[in-house]
Amino acid sequence: MHELSIIYSVIDAAENELRQREDKMVIESIELEIGELAGVEISSLEFLWPAAVERTVLETAECKITRVPGMAACTTCGHTFVVQQYFDPCPQCGSHWNQITSGEELRIKSLTLVERTPGLQVLQSVLTE
Repeated sequence: MHELSIIYSVIDAAENELRQREDKMVIESIELEIGELAGVEISSLEFLWPAAVERTVLETAECKITRVPGMAACTTCGHTFVVQQYFDPCPQCGSHWNQITSGEELRIKSLTLVERTPGLQVLQSVLTE
């Protein structure tokens, strides 16, 4: 289940961002951009998220996921089209020689940070390396 390792990588990136800001901020929300061709089971990621981020800097953050459709450009005729799988043929000429142009993304699109308010206890990550 590589979705769990993806979540742990997101937690690490979020922790690094807060460290750069000297822990004066908290994360209100995080938006992930995940391509249809990235090989990520969104339902598994959403199921694992609450338990994986428990007692981390993302515990109270809202997680938003944006799906990016798979797109390809045919290298034979130049037609651009939506793909569901890597080897979908070009609907215009039938060629399988296509260049994927989007849908492989797996990134943090945004973090919404807010200033830490006095008296607010921020939980620290319990992940070990």
